[in-house]
Order: sequence, then structure tokens, then C-alpha cells
Amino acid sequence: MHELRYPSAQRLDLTENLHGHIVSDPYRWLEEADSSATKGWAEAQDSLYERASAEYSSRDRFALHLRALMGSGGVGAPVHVGDRSFYLRRDPDQEHAVLIMCEDGQERVLVDPGALDPEGLTTLDAWKVDPGGRLLAHQLSEGGDEESVLRVVDIDTGELVDGPIDRGRYSPVAWLPDSSAFYYVRRLPSEEVPDGEEHYHRRVYLHRLGTPAEEDDLVFGTGRDMTDFHMPSLSRDGRWLTVTTSRGTSAATEVRLADLKVSPPHAPAFAVVQEGVDAALSPHVGRDGRLYLFTDRDAPRGRLCVADPASPRDWNELVPEDPEAVMEDYAILDGPELDRPELLVAWARHAVSEITRHDLATGELLGALEMPGLGAISGIVERREGGHEAWFGYTDTTHPSSVYRYDALAGEVTAWAHAPGEIEVPEVSVEQVTYTSQDGTPVRMLVVAPADTGEGPRPTILYGYGGFRISQPPAFSPTALAWVRSGGVHVVANLRGGLEEGEEWHRDGMLERKQNVFDDCIAAGEHLVATGVTTPGQLSVLGGSNGGLLVGAMVTQRPDLFAAAVCSAPLLDMVRYEHFGLGQLWNVEYGTADDAEQLGWLLGYSPYHNVREGTRYPATLFTVFDNDTRVDPLHARKLCAQMQWATSAAPEESPVLLRRESEVGHSARSVSRRVALSSEQLAFLAHHSGKAAV
Repeated sequence: MHELRYPSAQRLDLTENLHGHIVSDPYRWLEEADSSATKGWAEAQDSLYERASAEYSSRDRFALHLRALMGSGGVGAPVHVGDRSFYLRRDPDQEHAVLIMCEDGQERVLVDPGALDPEGLTTLDAWKVDPGGRLLAHQLSEGGDEESVLRVVDIDTGELVDGPIDRGRYSPVAWLPDSSAFYYVRRLPSEEVPDGEEHYHRRVYLHRLGTPAEEDDLVFGTGRDMTDFHMPSLSRDGRWLTVTTSRGTSAATEVRLADLKVSPPHAPAFAVVQEGVDAALSPHVGRDGRLYLFTDRDAPRGRLCVADPASPRDWNELVPEDPEAVMEDYAILDGPELDRPELLVAWARHAVSEITRHDLATGELLGALEMPGLGAISGIVERREGGHEAWFGYTDTTHPSSVYRYDALAGEVTAWAHAPGEIEVPEVSVEQVTYTSQDGTPVRMLVVAPADTGEGPRPTILYGYGGFRISQPPAFSPTALAWVRSGGVHVVANLRGGLEEGEEWHRDGMLERKQNVFDDCIAAGEHLVATGVTTPGQLSVLGGSNGGLLVGAMVTQRPDLFAAAVCSAPLLDMVRYEHFGLGQLWNVEYGTADDAEQLGWLLGYSPYHNVREGTRYPATLFTVFDNDTRVDPLHARKLCAQMQWATSAAPEESPVLLRRESEVGHSARSVSRRVALSSEQLAFLAHHSGKAAV
């Protein structure tokens, strides 16, 4: 490799006394994305990455593997409304999944993001069909900004019926039974909120079709905390309106219920079901008139209770907590053709999905469904009007998304649809391994290796997330399989902070216990080395978003354990994270720098504040996206500059690099963009963690 030099970056002598902590911030100027200094620095980083990545000879090969594996396409579980069914599917040649309606065996595309935007920058974020199956509310965003715009179209004609309505990011749509109106969530206009709070201040509204959104009836949210998230839902008969509220990303849920028979839809009189309780609660009024309450209250692995909506605080337990499995979802099969209505309950046992059958009236266990394999399902879908059928999506390490149908009359599970593309999946060995973390806690990880493992250690990617109750179950991953196909090992660790073992597992990895997440990941790496799977010279770590914070902690806490790292869309300055993007939603998970004790927690692991001059840091690639409205790219800029200044490693040997991408955001992207990003990430890791083998 020819000589590489890091771009010049001014180090400010900027320190602050925060609650008695002296905090240094030499690269605060890199927070200003539009300043000439930042633009010049970023352009120089672009040039540096271009020169360095020219040496990554495996990029084209990885791109070929990824494109072939993503050629599987995908399919989602159907939503049935009358004689029509609606589902997402991506064919092998499509950049995005499209929304399809099927009626009388004939399919018709309703929303195709690729047709709307041939450049692939538009994404379908959400959709909801009205009770009559004639109107479609859908939400589209452009350029990766996730700022969804809500529109209603006539399904038969394709004509626009209502909208566009902006400021509806992350909004559910709850249709009234006659389809004349719906409840939804919208932010206040920017001119009505203080500067810097434009992403917050959500309210629940009732919108009547054909009327301006500015005339919508305000239903709930006035006077609440600006970070509150509200989720309205309506029972099938339109009588019961529920609104759940959570503070930011907190699992603690407030639940309110209104009887629209005794109060009008535009001014519902709410009764409190749960308030002031630190527990998750999801309500649903079933077709049988019972209020179903899915909660982790007094049951960290989840349980299902029932109540009379007229007395919503008087709960009776229907399905109790399982001491070893986490309850994830349920569906009600109560069609008139069934002699004994059933309740299906989805569980994750150490991240592997299973579904049990229960008597709907009593909760008595009747049996379990035969699962397609040791994988993960994506929820259970029932018919809106009831029936004897349910559908669930399924995937595992070597199987792309499929949909299966359960028929309660026949007692059978059959395949309903498979991913449409035919692909060649490499032969792999899959093993769930249990190891011990620093404090003695057993943690699991899924190790995927070539089937012909052979002798000796291999280049290995360790992937983790560890936060926000997000589990990491077995799943089809083209990135993992492309790496394994090339001879490497791919590992997913079920770190604390997720929900793999219930809410206690989550809480053991948040706030003052966040270091447990990092200890779990370090222990995973040490176990892989100790058992001969890999060596520190061949081990790399990969993660994005909260997982990017994990990677930042790994390279700053244990730079000796890893040869390379990819840190994507990361949070890294944990002192100032609340000032940018959607940061104030996350202080319930991390803590706030406004509190002296919590600032101490944050400083203890904040990657930006734990870089040490003269340390040999692993080769590190930061990947960021200009339109990321969740996690500001400034985090990666600041740590990149800090590590480039501090590392003792020569840039040619273990470089610290930044890869920027425009017109794309934090999450959804086209297949071509996914291939380009993943192939460059894998090529970087291959080059710096054992390129001879992969």
C-alpha cells in the first residue's frame, strides 16, 4: 500500500467542568456539518478512504456473493380484509419490496417504491388498509430521512383520496369501522415548538377524510413530555379506543381506554388502565369483547392477562410467564367453525422461536405448532374478522424469509409462500454456544462457520447490538453468509440489553449497568480466541447504531483483542448525544449528562472520551449516512479525528477511516446500496483481519 496520511484536524483546547467532571472536547467543531472547516475535513477523509480502499481486492467478490444471496428476494405475511389479501414481496430483480393485493388469485401491485423513484431513494415505511379493503393509507419517505408523508389512495382506481400529511413519522393509523376517519399521530409544527425540538412533541389526532389536516381534532397529548410516543388503536367494532404512551424508548407504558359508545370519537373520555408503573403493557380488545393485556408487569419474560373493558384494572391471568422463554406475540382464532377457539402464543427460547396453542377461554395449554426449523418468526397474523387460520413469517440462518399458514381445523402448518428467488446457500455449520461473562453471567452466541471447518483459527466477525430490548435471533443474513462462503466465521452474540432472556436481561444492560453489554462482548471475543475459533489478529467487531456504540467501546476498551472494526451510524459522544438527532428519546436507556451521577456512568464508557494517545488501535472503518436523522454523523467524525490523532499504528497497517454516503439514512435502503455498503465493510475487515484466508 502506498503511504497514507491523515488529514489535518485542529485540536481545540476546550474543556468544561460538568458536575465536577473535567470533560475535554477537542473536536467539537466537527459537530458543525455545514462549516467550511468540517466540509474540508470530510472531503479529505473521502480522498483518504478512496486511496486506502483501492487495496481491498476482495470488494468485488463480496459484492458478487451479496448480490447473489440477496437475489432470494423476500415475502411478508398477508393481511386479509374480506376477500382481499395484502402483503409485501421483493422479487430478485427489485431494489425494494412492493405492496401487493391479491383477489381471486390475481395479484396487483399497489405501491412500488422503485416505480415511484427509479433512483431507489424512496422507501415505503408503513401501510394500513381500511376495514372495507377499499382504501389504503401509506407512508413514504425520501432520501433516507424517514420523514414519512401520509397519503390515502383508492385501491381500485389508484387515485389519491387524501393527503399528503407531513410530520407523521412513526405514526400508526387506526381506521374507524366506516372508513370515514382515522386516528393517527402527528408532530406539532416547527414554528410552535422551541428550536431543536422539531423532532418531538407528538399528539394524537382524529382525521376525517377529505378535510385539511390542520382541522383535525386533537385527541390526546397536550401537556405531555415532549419525548412521549403515543400509539392509538381501535377495536374491530369501533367501540374501544386505546392509547398507549411511553417516554422516549422506555418500556414503561401508560395505557388509556375510551368507550366511544359513551363519548364521541373526537373527544374520547379516557379511563386509565396503567399509569406510574415501570412495566410494558400492550392492550387489545378482541372480537369476543375481552380486553387482552400483554405485559411484563410482575413477569419479566411476559404474560397475557384479560379483563372486562368496563373494569380495565381488574386483570385475570390467561397465559402465565414461562421461566425460560420470552413471550413475544399472540393471535386469536375464534371463527364460528371452531368447536374450541384457540389462542396462539409466540415465544423465544434463548432467541429461537416457538408457538404454543391454548384454549382461548381458559388459557389451558393444548400443544405446540411444528416449526420449520430453529429460527425466528416475525409475528402472527390472524384474520380481522376472525377465523381458523393464522400466518407467520419465518427465517433462519440458511433460509430466506418464508410465510407459513396454520389451519386450526386441520391442525397443520403448511408453507404459504417462500422467498421468490432461487439462490445457492453455502453449506455452513451453525452452533449456539454458551460462554461466561466477566460477572459470571452465562451468555449465548450463534457461531456460523464453513461446514468443512478444518483445522486452525479463521478470520472471524463478532456482531452485537445490546440495547433497547432488541433481540438478535437466528436470521438469514447475506452479509454473514458471504463472509462464511469466503472461509470466515460469523458470530452473533446475544448481549445483555436485548430481550433474549426477558426484561431483566434488558435492564442488566442499560443505564448504570451498560458496561455489562461491553463485558459480554469482550467475553465473547475472548472465548472465541480461547477455543481456537480465531486469534486477536483475525478477530473483528461489527455493529451499527447502538451496536456502533458497542464497537466504539470495544476498540477503546480492548484494542488488543481486535484486529479490525466497522462502526456504522454510531453513537460515540455520550456526553452530548442528547443534543443531536433523536438523542433525547434515548436518555431512558443510557442516562443523561444533566445528572451528575449519570454523567459519571456515561463518561465511564463514552468512546470519544476514552481514547488514549499512543495506543495501537485496530483498523477501524466508520460508515455514516448524510441523511441520518436518528444518529447524527458528527459522532463518527469526532471519534475518527480523535483516533487518527491518538493511534500509534501506521495508517498503512491499521488505518482509521471514514466512509460517507449521501441520500441515504439510518435504516431502509435499496438492494444496490446494501450491496455496496456491505461489500466495502467486508472487504475492509478481510484486508485487516486475515485477508489470505478470506
